[in-house]
Amino acid sequence: MSTTAAVWGRAEQQDYRSRVRGCLLGTAIGDALGAGVAHLAVESIRAAHGADGLTDLAPAHGRRGAVTSVTQLALFTVDGLIRAHVRRDTGSWHPPTDLHRAYLRWAATQRDWGPDERRKDNGWLAAQEWLYSRRGPDNATLTGLGDDVLGTLDRPKNPAARDAGALARSAPFGLLVGWEPHLVCQLAVECAAQTHGHPEAYLAAGAYAVVVHGMARGQDIATAVRGAAAQLTPRPGHEPVIAAMDQALAAVRQGAPSPDRIASLGDTDGEAAADALAIALYCAQVGEDVRHGLRLAVNHDGPSQLTGALTGGLLGVLHGETALPPAWLAELEGRATVLETADDFAMEMTQGPALHGPTAASPGWLARYPR
Repeated sequence: MSTTAAVWGRAEQQDYRSRVRGCLLGTAIGDALGAGVAHLAVESIRAAHGADGLTDLAPAHGRRGAVTSVTQLALFTVDGLIRAHVRRDTGSWHPPTDLHRAYLRWAATQRDWGPDERRKDNGWLAAQEWLYSRRGPDNATLTGLGDDVLGTLDRPKNPAARDAGALARSAPFGLLVGWEPHLVCQLAVECAAQTHGHPEAYLAAGAYAVVVHGMARGQDIATAVRGAAAQLTPRPGHEPVIAAMDQALAAVRQGAPSPDRIASLGDTDGEAAADALAIALYCAQVGEDVRHGLRLAVNHDGPSQLTGALTGGLLGVLHGETALPPAWLAELEGRATVLETADDFAMEMTQGPALHGPTAASPGWLARYPR
């Protein structure tokens, strides 16, 4: 894979960092908001939280603001992307392999008590003790990463898995704004196939990444969605994903948003990847602000943590970090880690040559992101 080079001025760097922070923090906030009502029916949500449904953070995993495996995996996606760019200096350039290694480091957090200091390749992120907690990962992700074999498009893992598990970790691919859209799509698709081998699952992941990519480059949601559809059209099995995206765009013009409107987006209440993508695209478009969009995204019968995270990633990259609800940020589990990861990613993408090169590199940076 090759990428295009970019020249970054100060204003461009600041705007980009705000979008990266917004995307990752928005993902985490949406995840935390939805975690409190994940897989509850709308009637049950209203019974517990009132006629308007969930409007604020609710306890999950023992506290308010707790995140799930969705945020964990998004962070390890960022870690893998940074490692890929650092390793490029060595002449080794195969990002899917670096992402697979990152996901295997995440898998270790699901079975180990804490960081294993004997593992010299852990780097900074895998040393964060709070990540060593199982927070509802889907079965396909666990089984796909249950061994060291790299799933590929030719030989994908779990070829029947069409849920949104891989889709939810794919926002960071879209933050590669120096890459062309077809490369972003290809990388997201290849990395999704490492755990979710059904075309609907991995193509939805590619589509979501391209939408984030377009928005990170300044496009509105509808324009970014059309760009994603163009990337998917030549790929076999694209029909349900493009149909879901078209349905999300059309629903915006069909009346006031409601749980019934959201339920009409597909037939799986957001369990399938294409339906979860449609719900997120719809809620991000019709939300009056970030708070309203996220409330819409979690008050339905399906996997609220997934649809909340997907919507949060879109709204965060669109509006930047300062648009996120500060009261929810204040209680967000792992906020310092999410921020530090976002800033490291933005710094690598905009100032990577100052951090490492073929002949010299910052020892501190290589300690965080070993080659």
